[in-house]
Amino acid sequence: MTRRTDWPDGPGRPEPPDRPDRGAPSSSRAEQGTPLGPEEQARAICLRLLTGTPRTRKQLADALHARGIPDEAAQEVLSRFEDVGLIDDAAFAGAWVESRHHSRGLARRALARELRTKGVDSAVIADAVEQLDADQEEQTARELVERKLRTTRGLDRDKRLRRLAGMLARKGYPEGLALRVVRRALEEEGEDPELLEHHLPDA
Repeated sequence: MTRRTDWPDGPGRPEPPDRPDRGAPSSSRAEQGTPLGPEEQARAICLRLLTGTPRTRKQLADALHARGIPDEAAQEVLSRFEDVGLIDDAAFAGAWVESRHHSRGLARRALARELRTKGVDSAVIADAVEQLDADQEEQTARELVERKLRTTRGLDRDKRLRRLAGMLARKGYPEGLALRVVRRALEEEGEDPELLEHHLPDA
């Protein structure tokens, strides 16, 4: 019996089945040199961007637009991704609120502002920030002030008040809540309540 290694050269010699010039399929259209269609490009871009990092539909839409993907193809792919759960703005917003509140101490107002910049719908934002009730928000504000107090000791009263209240304001806490929490913390530290009343009349 003739072994494959003994096949002679010539027109009758069988071609190996994996010769690329015989039209064997490659692993992808890109390897064959065939350009991807807009939807395939959009799908590849979205999958790459979503790897390890959740993103909102708006963030992905902006990325596709920046890469020149036609709007029709982009919306088709984004809707498909939503249908299978790869894009979920509600889940994104909920996770964002929990993470940013616990790691940065951000209040509902600041969290809502951040989510708006990421293109999350107002109704979805409202539902997400409702995870934080007023008591939890105030408790976090107190913890922030307690940590900051140590770094303001030795400053005059006015400067301490500005720094503490300003820190809470930057994190999105309403003015009334911020002043109330700062006043309570300073009273507990030993500040004269009457002097604080003069400096914080509305707290």
